[in-house]
Amino acid sequence: MDKVSSLWRLYLSKPLVFFLLIAITLSSVPSAYARSGCFEPVSNIYEWLSPAVVFISAVDISSTKRTERVSNVIGSGFVIEKDGIVLTNSHVVFGLRSINVTMDNGDTVDAIVIGVDPVLDLAVLRVPVPPEGLTTIPLGDSERMRVGDQVMAIGNPFGLEQTLTVGVVSGINRILSVAPLSLSIPLIQTDTAINPGSSGGPLLNRCGEAIGITTAILGAAQNISFALPINLAKKYLPQLIKKGRVIRPWIGVSGKLINKDLEDIFNLSVVDGFLVETVDPGSPADHVGIQEGSLPVSVGGMDFILGGDIITAINDHPLRDEEMLESLLNTLKVGDKLNLAVFHDGDSRNVKLSLIERPVLSGDLAPRDQNLFLLPMRHRTYQY
Repeated sequence: MDKVSSLWRLYLSKPLVFFLLIAITLSSVPSAYARSGCFEPVSNIYEWLSPAVVFISAVDISSTKRTERVSNVIGSGFVIEKDGIVLTNSHVVFGLRSINVTMDNGDTVDAIVIGVDPVLDLAVLRVPVPPEGLTTIPLGDSERMRVGDQVMAIGNPFGLEQTLTVGVVSGINRILSVAPLSLSIPLIQTDTAINPGSSGGPLLNRCGEAIGITTAILGAAQNISFALPINLAKKYLPQLIKKGRVIRPWIGVSGKLINKDLEDIFNLSVVDGFLVETVDPGSPADHVGIQEGSLPVSVGGMDFILGGDIITAINDHPLRDEEMLESLLNTLKVGDKLNLAVFHDGDSRNVKLSLIERPVLSGDLAPRDQNLFLLPMRHRTYQY
Protein backbone atom coordinates (compact mmCIF):
# COMPACT_ATOMS: atom_id res chain seq x y z
CA MET A 1 0.00 0.00 0.00
CA ASP A 2 2.94 2.38 0.70
CA LYS A 3 4.05 2.11 -2.95
CA VAL A 4 0.51 2.81 -4.16
CA SER A 5 0.22 5.85 -1.87
CA SER A 6 3.58 7.19 -3.07
CA LEU A 7 2.53 6.85 -6.72
CA TRP A 8 -0.79 8.53 -6.00
CA ARG A 9 0.97 11.49 -4.29
CA LEU A 10 3.39 11.72 -7.25
CA TYR A 11 0.45 11.77 -9.68
CA LEU A 12 -1.28 14.59 -7.75
CA SER A 13 1.84 16.72 -7.32
CA LYS A 14 3.74 16.07 -10.55
CA PRO A 15 1.53 14.37 -13.16
CA LEU A 16 4.06 14.84 -15.97
CA VAL A 17 6.78 13.02 -14.00
CA PHE A 18 4.26 10.28 -13.09
CA PHE A 19 3.37 9.50 -16.72
CA LEU A 20 7.02 9.66 -17.78
CA LEU A 21 7.88 7.08 -15.10
CA ILE A 22 5.07 4.77 -16.29
CA ALA A 23 6.20 5.06 -19.91
CA ILE A 24 9.80 4.19 -18.99
CA THR A 25 8.62 1.20 -16.96
CA LEU A 26 6.46 -0.17 -19.77
CA SER A 27 9.18 0.33 -22.37
CA SER A 28 11.58 -1.74 -20.26
CA VAL A 29 9.35 -4.86 -20.41
CA PRO A 30 10.88 -7.03 -23.15
CA SER A 31 8.76 -8.72 -25.78
CA ALA A 32 9.29 -12.37 -26.71
CA TYR A 33 11.38 -11.34 -29.68
CA ALA A 34 13.30 -8.75 -27.64
CA ARG A 35 14.27 -11.40 -25.10
CA SER A 36 15.59 -13.68 -27.82
CA GLY A 37 17.05 -10.93 -29.99
CA CYS A 38 15.03 -12.07 -33.00
CA PHE A 39 14.60 -8.84 -34.93
CA GLU A 40 16.29 -9.78 -38.21
CA PRO A 41 14.29 -8.90 -41.35
CA VAL A 42 13.11 -11.92 -43.27
CA SER A 43 14.89 -10.69 -46.40
CA ASN A 44 18.22 -10.60 -44.53
CA ILE A 45 17.75 -14.12 -43.18
CA TYR A 46 16.98 -15.38 -46.67
CA GLU A 47 20.03 -13.64 -48.12
CA TRP A 48 22.33 -15.09 -45.45
CA LEU A 49 21.00 -18.62 -45.23
CA SER A 50 19.49 -19.61 -48.58
CA PRO A 51 22.97 -20.61 -49.88
CA ALA A 52 22.91 -23.39 -47.25
CA VAL A 53 19.70 -24.90 -48.67
CA VAL A 54 20.33 -27.57 -51.30
CA PHE A 55 18.22 -29.29 -53.94
CA ILE A 56 18.15 -33.11 -53.72
CA SER A 57 17.19 -35.40 -56.57
CA ALA A 58 17.23 -39.20 -56.61
CA VAL A 59 16.04 -42.17 -58.65
CA ASP A 60 13.47 -44.65 -57.37
CA ILE A 61 13.48 -48.03 -59.13
CA SER A 62 10.56 -50.33 -58.29
CA SER A 63 11.23 -54.05 -58.00
CA THR A 64 7.53 -54.91 -58.17
CA LYS A 65 6.28 -53.02 -61.24
CA ARG A 66 6.61 -54.32 -64.79
CA THR A 67 6.17 -50.90 -66.39
CA GLU A 68 7.03 -47.37 -65.27
CA ARG A 69 9.56 -48.83 -62.87
CA VAL A 70 11.73 -45.71 -62.71
CA SER A 71 10.64 -42.43 -61.14
CA ASN A 72 12.42 -39.32 -59.93
CA VAL A 73 12.18 -38.01 -56.37
CA ILE A 74 13.02 -34.44 -55.42
CA GLY A 75 13.44 -32.77 -52.06
CA SER A 76 15.41 -30.30 -50.02
CA GLY A 77 18.12 -30.33 -47.40
CA PHE A 78 20.33 -27.87 -45.57
CA VAL A 79 24.00 -27.76 -44.63
CA ILE A 80 24.62 -27.79 -40.88
CA GLU A 81 28.39 -28.36 -40.73
CA LYS A 82 31.29 -26.82 -42.67
CA ASP A 83 32.59 -30.31 -43.51
CA GLY A 84 29.57 -31.02 -45.72
CA ILE A 85 26.98 -32.53 -43.36
CA VAL A 86 23.46 -32.07 -44.77
CA LEU A 87 20.21 -32.69 -42.90
CA THR A 88 17.07 -33.86 -44.74
CA ASN A 89 14.11 -36.24 -44.52
CA SER A 90 14.46 -40.00 -44.79
CA HIS A 91 11.69 -40.23 -47.40
CA VAL A 92 13.76 -38.00 -49.70
CA VAL A 93 16.65 -40.48 -49.90
CA PHE A 94 15.90 -43.82 -48.20
CA GLY A 95 16.14 -46.79 -50.57
CA LEU A 96 16.85 -44.54 -53.56
CA ARG A 97 19.68 -44.52 -56.08
CA SER A 98 21.79 -41.84 -57.76
CA ILE A 99 21.33 -39.30 -55.00
CA ASN A 100 22.50 -35.92 -56.29
CA VAL A 101 22.68 -32.60 -54.51
CA THR A 102 22.67 -29.24 -56.31
CA MET A 103 24.58 -26.65 -54.35
CA ASP A 104 24.11 -22.90 -54.22
CA ASN A 105 26.90 -22.36 -56.74
CA GLY A 106 25.01 -24.48 -59.29
CA ASP A 107 27.25 -27.52 -59.04
CA THR A 108 25.52 -30.92 -58.86
CA VAL A 109 27.46 -33.43 -56.78
CA ASP A 110 27.03 -37.00 -55.62
CA ALA A 111 25.87 -37.29 -52.02
CA ILE A 112 26.71 -40.06 -49.57
CA VAL A 113 24.00 -41.18 -47.13
CA ILE A 114 25.79 -41.55 -43.80
CA GLY A 115 22.74 -42.05 -41.60
CA VAL A 116 19.01 -42.61 -42.07
CA ASP A 117 16.03 -43.32 -39.82
CA PRO A 118 12.62 -43.86 -41.47
CA VAL A 119 10.81 -43.80 -38.12
CA LEU A 120 11.82 -40.20 -37.42
CA ASP A 121 11.89 -39.44 -41.16
CA LEU A 122 15.41 -38.13 -40.67
CA ALA A 123 18.53 -38.55 -42.81
CA VAL A 124 22.09 -37.20 -42.81
CA LEU A 125 24.12 -36.80 -46.02
CA ARG A 126 27.67 -35.77 -46.75
CA VAL A 127 28.58 -33.65 -49.79
CA PRO A 128 31.99 -32.49 -51.08
CA VAL A 129 33.12 -29.10 -49.81
CA PRO A 130 33.67 -26.60 -52.66
CA PRO A 131 36.77 -24.36 -52.70
CA GLU A 132 34.75 -21.36 -51.53
CA GLY A 133 33.44 -23.30 -48.53
CA LEU A 134 29.88 -23.84 -47.36
CA THR A 135 27.26 -21.69 -45.72
CA THR A 136 25.69 -23.42 -42.72
CA ILE A 137 22.43 -22.99 -40.83
CA PRO A 138 22.66 -23.00 -37.02
CA LEU A 139 20.34 -25.32 -35.11
CA GLY A 140 18.04 -23.56 -32.66
CA ASP A 141 15.93 -24.73 -29.73
CA SER A 142 12.47 -25.95 -30.75
CA GLU A 143 11.40 -26.07 -27.09
CA ARG A 144 11.35 -22.27 -27.02
CA MET A 145 8.75 -21.97 -29.78
CA ARG A 146 5.33 -20.57 -29.04
CA VAL A 147 2.16 -20.61 -31.09
CA GLY A 148 2.11 -17.37 -33.07
CA ASP A 149 5.89 -17.09 -33.51
CA GLN A 150 6.81 -16.09 -37.04
CA VAL A 151 8.69 -18.74 -39.01
CA MET A 152 9.88 -19.18 -42.57
CA ALA A 153 10.76 -22.11 -44.80
CA ILE A 154 13.33 -22.28 -47.58
CA GLY A 155 13.07 -25.22 -49.96
CA ASN A 156 12.59 -26.45 -53.49
CA PRO A 157 8.84 -26.92 -54.05
CA PHE A 158 8.24 -28.63 -57.39
CA GLY A 159 11.91 -28.04 -58.17
CA LEU A 160 11.73 -24.24 -57.78
CA GLU A 161 15.07 -23.82 -56.06
CA GLN A 162 15.51 -21.84 -52.82
CA THR A 163 11.90 -20.69 -52.53
CA LEU A 164 11.00 -18.69 -49.43
CA THR A 165 7.62 -18.94 -47.69
CA VAL A 166 6.61 -17.22 -44.46
CA GLY A 167 4.02 -18.00 -41.79
CA VAL A 168 3.60 -18.67 -38.09
CA VAL A 169 3.71 -21.60 -35.71
CA SER A 170 0.08 -22.77 -35.79
CA GLY A 171 0.38 -25.52 -33.20
CA ILE A 172 2.81 -27.79 -31.41
CA ASN A 173 2.83 -31.45 -30.39
CA ARG A 174 0.74 -32.53 -33.37
CA ILE A 175 0.47 -36.29 -33.91
CA LEU A 176 0.51 -37.68 -37.47
CA SER A 177 0.09 -41.13 -38.99
CA VAL A 178 3.51 -41.03 -40.63
CA ALA A 179 4.51 -44.48 -39.36
CA PRO A 180 3.60 -46.67 -36.39
CA LEU A 181 6.39 -45.57 -34.07
CA SER A 182 6.13 -41.92 -35.05
CA LEU A 183 2.57 -41.80 -33.73
CA SER A 184 4.17 -40.63 -30.50
CA ILE A 185 6.43 -38.05 -32.18
CA PRO A 186 5.13 -34.48 -31.65
CA LEU A 187 5.45 -32.32 -34.76
CA ILE A 188 5.29 -28.56 -35.32
CA GLN A 189 2.25 -27.32 -37.23
CA THR A 190 2.69 -24.22 -39.36
CA ASP A 191 0.74 -22.32 -42.00
CA THR A 192 3.98 -21.72 -43.89
CA ALA A 193 3.38 -23.03 -47.41
CA ILE A 194 5.04 -26.43 -47.92
CA ASN A 195 4.74 -28.41 -51.14
CA PRO A 196 6.23 -31.57 -52.71
CA GLY A 197 9.94 -30.87 -53.07
CA SER A 198 10.06 -28.80 -49.87
CA SER A 199 10.54 -31.89 -47.69
CA GLY A 200 13.81 -31.81 -45.78
CA GLY A 201 14.26 -28.05 -45.86
CA PRO A 202 14.70 -25.86 -42.76
CA LEU A 203 11.93 -24.17 -40.81
CA LEU A 204 13.59 -21.03 -39.47
CA ASN A 205 12.85 -18.60 -36.66
CA ARG A 206 13.51 -14.85 -36.80
CA CYS A 207 16.97 -15.45 -35.33
CA GLY A 208 17.93 -17.37 -38.48
CA GLU A 209 18.04 -20.71 -36.64
CA ALA A 210 16.55 -23.97 -37.84
CA ILE A 211 13.87 -24.96 -35.35
CA GLY A 212 12.35 -27.67 -37.54
CA ILE A 213 12.68 -29.77 -40.69
CA THR A 214 9.75 -29.43 -43.07
CA THR A 215 8.28 -32.89 -43.37
CA ALA A 216 4.62 -33.20 -44.36
CA ILE A 217 1.43 -31.51 -45.49
CA LEU A 218 -2.12 -32.35 -44.56
CA GLY A 219 -3.98 -33.70 -47.59
CA ALA A 220 -7.08 -31.81 -48.78
CA ALA A 221 -6.26 -28.83 -46.54
CA GLN A 222 -5.02 -25.29 -47.03
CA ASN A 223 -1.72 -24.21 -45.45
CA ILE A 224 -1.53 -26.96 -42.84
CA SER A 225 2.04 -28.18 -42.84
CA PHE A 226 4.29 -29.98 -40.38
CA ALA A 227 7.93 -30.00 -39.38
CA LEU A 228 10.05 -32.31 -37.25
CA PRO A 229 11.27 -30.40 -34.15
CA ILE A 230 14.97 -29.72 -34.44
CA ASN A 231 15.63 -30.82 -30.84
CA LEU A 232 14.57 -34.32 -31.82
CA ALA A 233 17.00 -34.26 -34.74
CA LYS A 234 19.81 -32.97 -32.51
CA LYS A 235 19.19 -35.81 -30.06
CA TYR A 236 19.76 -38.50 -32.68
CA LEU A 237 22.31 -36.79 -34.94
CA PRO A 238 25.39 -38.21 -33.16
CA GLN A 239 24.03 -41.75 -33.43
CA LEU A 240 23.09 -41.32 -37.08
CA ILE A 241 26.54 -40.01 -37.93
CA LYS A 242 28.42 -42.63 -35.89
CA LYS A 243 26.24 -45.71 -36.39
CA GLY A 244 24.37 -44.85 -39.59
CA ARG A 245 21.04 -45.61 -37.92
CA VAL A 246 19.05 -45.20 -34.71
CA ILE A 247 19.29 -48.34 -32.58
CA ARG A 248 16.01 -49.22 -30.84
CA PRO A 249 14.92 -52.22 -28.79
CA TRP A 250 12.10 -54.30 -30.31
CA ILE A 251 9.26 -56.12 -28.61
CA GLY A 252 7.18 -56.48 -31.78
CA VAL A 253 3.69 -55.45 -30.70
CA SER A 254 1.34 -52.65 -31.64
CA GLY A 255 -1.85 -51.65 -29.93
CA LYS A 256 -3.56 -49.27 -27.54
CA LEU A 257 -3.77 -48.57 -23.86
CA ILE A 258 -7.21 -49.48 -22.55
CA ASN A 259 -8.89 -49.63 -19.17
CA LYS A 260 -11.54 -51.72 -17.49
CA ASP A 261 -14.18 -49.08 -18.27
CA LEU A 262 -14.40 -50.62 -21.75
CA GLU A 263 -15.58 -53.94 -20.35
CA ASP A 264 -19.26 -52.91 -20.48
CA ILE A 265 -18.89 -51.52 -24.00
CA PHE A 266 -17.23 -54.62 -25.44
CA ASN A 267 -18.99 -57.13 -23.19
CA LEU A 268 -15.62 -58.85 -22.79
CA SER A 269 -13.32 -59.55 -19.88
CA VAL A 270 -11.02 -56.52 -19.91
CA VAL A 271 -8.35 -55.15 -17.56
CA ASP A 272 -6.17 -52.03 -17.51
CA GLY A 273 -3.16 -52.42 -19.78
CA PHE A 274 -1.81 -52.50 -23.31
CA LEU A 275 -4.18 -54.19 -25.77
CA VAL A 276 -2.09 -56.11 -28.33
CA GLU A 277 -3.71 -55.57 -31.73
CA THR A 278 -0.94 -56.90 -34.00
CA VAL A 279 2.28 -58.85 -33.54
CA ASP A 280 5.20 -58.44 -35.95
CA PRO A 281 6.29 -61.75 -37.54
CA GLY A 282 9.72 -62.84 -36.33
CA SER A 283 9.70 -60.45 -33.38
CA PRO A 284 10.47 -61.41 -29.76
CA ALA A 285 6.73 -61.16 -28.99
CA ASP A 286 5.99 -63.54 -31.85
CA HIS A 287 8.58 -66.05 -30.65
CA VAL A 288 7.10 -66.23 -27.13
CA GLY A 289 3.51 -66.58 -28.33
CA ILE A 290 1.96 -63.17 -27.63
CA GLN A 291 -1.48 -63.26 -29.29
CA GLU A 292 -2.74 -60.51 -31.57
CA GLY A 293 -6.36 -59.44 -32.08
CA SER A 294 -8.73 -60.61 -34.77
CA LEU A 295 -11.99 -58.71 -34.23
CA PRO A 296 -12.10 -55.11 -35.57
CA VAL A 297 -14.52 -52.87 -33.66
CA SER A 298 -15.27 -49.15 -33.98
CA VAL A 299 -16.59 -47.26 -30.98
CA GLY A 300 -17.25 -43.53 -31.11
CA GLY A 301 -14.96 -43.09 -34.11
CA MET A 302 -12.13 -45.03 -32.47
CA ASP A 303 -10.96 -48.33 -33.95
CA PHE A 304 -9.92 -51.33 -31.88
CA ILE A 305 -8.83 -54.84 -32.79
CA LEU A 306 -10.07 -57.10 -30.02
CA GLY A 307 -9.27 -60.66 -29.04
CA GLY A 308 -5.55 -60.26 -28.40
CA ASP A 309 -3.51 -60.37 -25.20
CA ILE A 310 -3.51 -57.47 -22.76
CA ILE A 311 -0.09 -56.69 -21.27
CA THR A 312 -0.82 -55.41 -17.79
CA ALA A 313 2.74 -54.90 -16.52
CA ILE A 314 6.36 -54.91 -17.70
CA ASN A 315 8.96 -55.93 -15.11
CA ASP A 316 6.33 -55.45 -12.40
CA HIS A 317 5.54 -51.89 -13.57
CA PRO A 318 1.78 -51.61 -14.26
CA LEU A 319 0.73 -50.04 -17.57
CA ARG A 320 -1.99 -47.56 -16.61
CA ASP A 321 -1.40 -44.44 -18.72
CA GLU A 322 0.54 -43.17 -21.73
CA GLU A 323 3.07 -41.23 -19.68
CA MET A 324 3.92 -44.28 -17.59
CA LEU A 325 4.16 -46.51 -20.66
CA GLU A 326 6.44 -44.17 -22.60
CA SER A 327 8.61 -43.44 -19.57
CA LEU A 328 9.13 -47.15 -18.99
CA LEU A 329 9.82 -48.05 -22.61
CA ASN A 330 12.28 -45.15 -23.01
CA THR A 331 14.52 -46.86 -20.44
CA LEU A 332 14.76 -50.12 -22.40
CA LYS A 333 17.72 -51.07 -24.56
CA VAL A 334 18.77 -53.92 -26.81
CA GLY A 335 19.62 -57.02 -24.77
CA ASP A 336 17.33 -56.24 -21.84
CA LYS A 337 15.25 -59.07 -20.37
CA LEU A 338 11.53 -58.40 -19.92
CA ASN A 339 8.96 -60.09 -17.75
CA LEU A 340 5.48 -59.40 -19.15
CA ALA A 341 2.31 -59.91 -17.12
CA VAL A 342 -0.26 -60.94 -19.71
CA PHE A 343 -4.05 -61.22 -19.43
CA HIS A 344 -6.24 -63.09 -21.92
CA ASP A 345 -9.89 -64.06 -21.69
CA GLY A 346 -9.93 -64.13 -17.90
CA ASP A 347 -6.59 -65.89 -17.45
CA SER A 348 -3.22 -64.40 -16.45
CA ARG A 349 0.29 -65.61 -17.25
CA ASN A 350 3.88 -64.37 -17.22
CA VAL A 351 6.01 -64.27 -20.34
CA LYS A 352 9.77 -63.67 -20.52
CA LEU A 353 11.57 -62.33 -23.59
CA SER A 354 14.84 -60.66 -24.64
CA LEU A 355 14.89 -57.44 -26.63
CA ILE A 356 16.66 -57.36 -29.99
CA GLU A 357 17.38 -54.45 -32.32
CA ARG A 358 14.34 -53.26 -34.20
CA PRO A 359 14.66 -53.62 -37.98
CA VAL A 360 13.15 -51.25 -40.55
CA LEU A 361 9.54 -52.33 -41.04
CA SER A 362 7.36 -51.77 -44.08
CA GLY A 363 5.07 -49.51 -42.07
CA ASP A 364 7.98 -47.17 -41.33
CA LEU A 365 8.22 -46.06 -44.93
CA ALA A 366 6.20 -42.88 -45.29
CA PRO A 367 4.74 -42.02 -48.70
CA ARG A 368 7.05 -39.98 -50.90
CA ASP A 369 4.50 -37.18 -51.30
CA GLN A 370 3.87 -37.04 -47.54
CA ASN A 371 0.18 -36.18 -47.83
CA LEU A 372 -0.94 -37.32 -44.41
CA PHE A 373 -3.90 -37.26 -42.09
CA LEU A 374 -4.28 -36.37 -38.43
CA LEU A 375 -5.15 -39.05 -35.92
CA PRO A 376 -7.34 -38.54 -32.84
CA MET A 377 -5.28 -37.92 -29.72
CA ARG A 378 -7.21 -40.47 -27.64
CA HIS A 379 -6.43 -44.17 -27.90
CA ARG A 380 -3.46 -43.75 -30.22
CA THR A 381 -1.84 -46.83 -31.66
CA TYR A 382 1.71 -47.51 -30.52
CA GLN A 383 4.28 -49.92 -31.83
CA TYR A 384 7.21 -51.21 -29.74
